[in-house]
Amino acid sequence: MTSALGIREVSEQTGLSIDTLRWYEREGLIPLVERTSTGQRRYPPAAVRFIRLVQALRRTGMPVAEVRHFVQLGGGRLENHPVRLALLEEQRRSIERQVDQLHEDLAVLTGKMAEYRRLIDAGLDCEDDVEVPETCSPAGAETGTARHLRSTA
Repeated sequence: MTSALGIREVSEQTGLSIDTLRWYEREGLIPLVERTSTGQRRYPPAAVRFIRLVQALRRTGMPVAEVRHFVQLGGGRLENHPVRLALLEEQRRSIERQVDQLHEDLAVLTGKMAEYRRLIDAGLDCEDDVEVPETCSPAGAETGTARHLRSTA
């Protein structure tokens, strides 16, 4: 008795749609899937683990062509291990750069949120990207820009 799964079970386990699994197969992003005598796909546990790896590579931005290259190298042969390892190491470096950038972006957003909280707590209106409190006016007060626009209308 094999523990291979059908496409529906793999879809449920991975969160990928059946159409996406079929597309992955057509695009060469997963190794060839075994078929029953009636043509139904059967995914052994190793294939499901590999699909999860492909999902991770795609979510982290690895282009389809690079994933395909990774698959085409074949995982079992010793001579392919260094090349596959190098591809994964480069993707890891790319992810680390993305994480660093996301941390910087998060800090910017967190700072802006703190500024809005300060303005709300102080009951102040303020134009975007103005950090000098003197340029902010009490909430509901007409700003110089608003007065200028109203007077020229």
